[in-house]
Amino acid sequence: MADEQLFLRSKVIVEPLVDRFFAWPHTIAPVQAAMNLARLQVPLLESYLQSPQVHVAASNNPELRGGYFINIPESRADEVRDLLDTIRRERAAMLRFADAIAAGQEILRASATGFDLTPLYPKLPTELGGLVELAYDTDNQAQLRFMEPLVYKSDVYAEARQSVQLSFETGIERPFILSTPRLPSPDVLELGIPFRHSGLEELFKARVRPTTLRHLREALELDDAQAAQLSAMLSDRPSLAPDRHIESGGRIRYFGHACLVLQTPEAAIVTDPFISADSTAGDRYTLDDLPDYIDLVLITHGHQDHIVLETLLQLRGRVGAIVVPRSSRGNLCDPSIGLMLSHQGFPVIEVDDFDEIPFPGGKVTATPFLGEHCDLDIRAKSTYWAELADKNVFIGADSSGIDPSLYRYVKGHLGTADYAFLGMECDGAPLTWLYQALLTIPIPKKMSDSRKLSGSNAEQAAAIMTELGAKEGYIYAMGEEDWLGHVMATTYNEDTYQIKQINEFLAWCSERDIKAGHLFKQQEWRW
Repeated sequence: MADEQLFLRSKVIVEPLVDRFFAWPHTIAPVQAAMNLARLQVPLLESYLQSPQVHVAASNNPELRGGYFINIPESRADEVRDLLDTIRRERAAMLRFADAIAAGQEILRASATGFDLTPLYPKLPTELGGLVELAYDTDNQAQLRFMEPLVYKSDVYAEARQSVQLSFETGIERPFILSTPRLPSPDVLELGIPFRHSGLEELFKARVRPTTLRHLREALELDDAQAAQLSAMLSDRPSLAPDRHIESGGRIRYFGHACLVLQTPEAAIVTDPFISADSTAGDRYTLDDLPDYIDLVLITHGHQDHIVLETLLQLRGRVGAIVVPRSSRGNLCDPSIGLMLSHQGFPVIEVDDFDEIPFPGGKVTATPFLGEHCDLDIRAKSTYWAELADKNVFIGADSSGIDPSLYRYVKGHLGTADYAFLGMECDGAPLTWLYQALLTIPIPKKMSDSRKLSGSNAEQAAAIMTELGAKEGYIYAMGEEDWLGHVMATTYNEDTYQIKQINEFLAWCSERDIKAGHLFKQQEWRW
């Protein structure tokens, strides 16, 4: 079998890990990773070890879905203890850096009173030396500005944290990614390699081009046991869908959540790829349905359900570029998506509002993204306007219509939208659910609950449609698809506020003869 021409099986999945926790931007980008490790993950492991049975019970309570509980049986508590000991020993520099950030912020709160900041530099913890600048905004509020490219060169960023697990999609919901570390398992192939490792690109290109076990073994640096596990993940025939390309006109396919594939015969674009590998389910588009080559991947923002590294890693080597919004540079709550992805081996194009990126037969324009980030000063977020095959497509993701006049500017610059794709998570999680680890002073619960990860409600979505003059409007599923549970951990029913708001929006569209829909699992548009 070593030299037989083989393909990667359809249902193979990859879980990218950092210190055995699932990788997402705030656990990869070094400044935010240090804060999450010190202020979220280590305390979480400590809490579990104090009472494993409480964590397991909470993990299996539907009412606590998406909570920060570790779903690992008590019989494996010693492995969790070993993980914690390893983190304390091998990630000491990261933990000290996180403490230094909190101490630096406290120095600014106590001493930065509008006067010269120069005397404060010698007072900063040594861990911050050369990696931050102190600055006031125009309201005399002082802040630490991180020199993020330099932090990637420091010992705070450690590729040794990274590994991947390869396994088969079982259709059984995996543990929630923000809370439960992944321990070794007999049915999982463990690879202690960084995400940028060229062997991963070789492996996943084998979905569309044949390779040999011998080549993959060398590329991935496998031993005999690992090679034997990998051989079970290979097949002598591809599982690619015969209609994954088109010969004329244009096509949009909905792959679930916020993922769209826009195609012409000349080009393909994918938005926020989060794609199922379960080709046997029969009710969704999967990795098998992707075109062989993708010109552009569009990332709207840095939340864990929009930058899904387990999908992105499987596309590396098949993508012209990943288009990402430019961050505010050095803001603690706004890591650079471009830096993070480029360090994982991806080709990246950073954009600001109204920057244009051409592709064969069309172009993409970055458009503003309003709200949804708990009122934090986050600029690494963008919606997009795609022009292809004589159609204009607005890709709105979770952007809010809280100020509809914004979209009047978009229409004035770009014209009328033929299709508008919007998110309506209108009652999102509170500030502390996702950003707690980055907050260096406590925030009252009432304040946190008032600042949510919310997109548009029915009225705001209708206002977006009105200002864009959109001819058709579609609402993304908000984690309702069953293969998204490990990332989304959301539960809805017909009485849920979000669902009622979607129905109200659809009624608004119907009254105006605007074609609309609530997307779920798969849908296709052709022209």
